[in-house]
Amino acid sequence: MFKHLHIIAFDIPFPANYGGVIDVFYKLKALHKLGVKVHLHCFYEDRTPQTELNHYCESVNYYPRQAKFKSFFSRLPFVVQTRNSKSLLQKLADDNYPILFEGLHSTYPLLRATFKNRKTIVRVHNVEHTYYQGLANSETNWFKKLFFKIESQKLKSYQSILKKATFVLSIAPLEQLYFKNLFQQTHYIPVFHQNNQVKSLSEKGVYAYYVGDLRIADNRKAALFLISVFKNLDYPLVIASSFNNQSVENKIKKSPHIRFVKINAQADADALLADAHLNVMLTFQNTGIKLKLINTLFAGRFCLTNSTMVKDTGLESLCGVANTLNDFKNLVKTYKKEVFTSNDTIMRERYLADFNPLKNAQKLIDLIWD
Repeated sequence: MFKHLHIIAFDIPFPANYGGVIDVFYKLKALHKLGVKVHLHCFYEDRTPQTELNHYCESVNYYPRQAKFKSFFSRLPFVVQTRNSKSLLQKLADDNYPILFEGLHSTYPLLRATFKNRKTIVRVHNVEHTYYQGLANSETNWFKKLFFKIESQKLKSYQSILKKATFVLSIAPLEQLYFKNLFQQTHYIPVFHQNNQVKSLSEKGVYAYYVGDLRIADNRKAALFLISVFKNLDYPLVIASSFNNQSVENKIKKSPHIRFVKINAQADADALLADAHLNVMLTFQNTGIKLKLINTLFAGRFCLTNSTMVKDTGLESLCGVANTLNDFKNLVKTYKKEVFTSNDTIMRERYLADFNPLKNAQKLIDLIWD
């Protein structure tokens, strides 16, 4: 008998070019490979319907976000209030299939329906109120800073909606500890991603590499910090993103051995990663697990991070760790002389065994259809 599953996504998960949608897209690919009939429901704002999703889903439905001005004044978080749809509620009522809500953002139906005798699962991508407070701390625009602070407060109050779910799925060990303490029905299933095995690479790459969504203040802050690290070092740095940011690009223009590359397709990102010798990454928010870290450990050479990036991930021993400008500079000088060997690959295979997408999809299937 076929297994059918509704997945409600906070955004159209293709192209899979930023953190949250990467987990969604590669999850539905893995579930499809294991025979699950996925009925995907996508909210959207600036993305467009994608035929690629039809290859992995039994059905795909799209709903425009209700991003009206009055939503700012709702008691609900803006990210939830703007993702409500009567059409979605009607479609969910047509059958009794289990429902997987991607993020708190997509859980509006839990407010409006009871879903008796039906399994409902919420995949939490972050401790959202902590994440939004971090965005407020990193943001320099006063309006956005205020919005993020208010949204953080609303999300902290709203997360009690998780009590209505049959299961909560955490994405990282730190979040598992947090949510398990509040909701006993919490289970840890690692992040989904594009890699099925650790790649074997040549000993040397040709530059240091940072990739990030430059729409996000935390990533802009990280890019500007790395420009400060490399501007006086005799080693090339490539900063790449699917999104332009003028302030970052203006800083880059002042350093001849630092360049910006626009990512237009996944193949661009894969090629840049394959040629990188040292992958530099940092975050100023200890929330979730950074997909760029997982992807780099599977498909790249050396990783240099700050402690916040790897804290409580179990992956600390696979990375060089620095927290100050001088520490980053010193480790860059060290790593540029190192060669990447088969021993590095073997060690990663051991530590990354729990991040196999198909194994984790099977865990999810066993949890839903026990």
